[in-house]
Amino acid sequence: MDEVITNLKLKEEKKATRQSYGETLVEIGKKNNNILVLDADLAGATKTNIFAKEFPERFFDMGIAEQDMIGTAAGFATCGKIPFASTFAVFAAGRAYDQIRNSVCYPNLNVKICATHCGVTVGEDGATHQMLEDLSLMRTLPNMTVISTSDDTQTKWMVEEISKIKGPVYLRLARLATPIIYDKNQKFEIGKAIQIGEGTDATVFATGVTVSEAIKAKEELKVEGINIRVVDMHTIKPIDKDMIIKCAKETKKLISIEDHNIIGGLGSAIAEVLTESYPTKLTRLGVKDTFGKSGKAEDLMKYFGVDKEAIIKEVKQ
Repeated sequence: MDEVITNLKLKEEKKATRQSYGETLVEIGKKNNNILVLDADLAGATKTNIFAKEFPERFFDMGIAEQDMIGTAAGFATCGKIPFASTFAVFAAGRAYDQIRNSVCYPNLNVKICATHCGVTVGEDGATHQMLEDLSLMRTLPNMTVISTSDDTQTKWMVEEISKIKGPVYLRLARLATPIIYDKNQKFEIGKAIQIGEGTDATVFATGVTVSEAIKAKEELKVEGINIRVVDMHTIKPIDKDMIIKCAKETKKLISIEDHNIIGGLGSAIAEVLTESYPTKLTRLGVKDTFGKSGKAEDLMKYFGVDKEAIIKEVKQ
């Protein structure tokens, strides 16, 4: 699928991808009795409480025991169930890393780890809860598919799609409500990035909450006669190598942006492709090898340089 979206406009409506996740769990739960949901005492925040209300017999609150949650999910998977395990990203990818590695990925079990509250956009919860290393941790694991969705439409499609595919999946979701980007009939495919616009002055590779920021930057730059394209890299692993090489050949400048440490995340994954297949310069925007801070999400995005202003500045340099 090589579709290019040329006339995309951000919707005025905003919605957090964690909310989209919770709502879609109910929809897939109605279709498939093997869908189970586990949470670690955060169902109200991860929005798995929506599923719990509808299917209490298929919901398991494991308490503040994330490692036990992942182990239990692995056990369910060996019995033919499709467990969705949720908590904050810092606890899912961090605290339960050993269980994800050895109990889920090593035996290649059908467990879906759906982590919310990632990146500096967690906001006032501060550095201890702002997970900036999860993409790095998860994409290095064999058998793991790594996804970071950008809006309500994409998240709803992705949650249903990962319930159909076999094997471990890490789905990265945000706390912050962000603009709805895509129409309901938009087509998606795991492992295939989405190109928005055909500008040749620069390509901005974005993922998660930074996709809408990149689109805002694209529209503002267009007024000044600078035409860029935005590429929504919703799948971090397997990454769309063909799209990366295509954009490297067609545009003058390459930029990646992510609400994540610039080490090991989207920018690093793109750089690996370029190094092996089409050596060229890539500027990585993201959190520069530091921990987060407490503050309003929008202020932190500006402070750490993961907003539209950072993109505009870099494109103009």
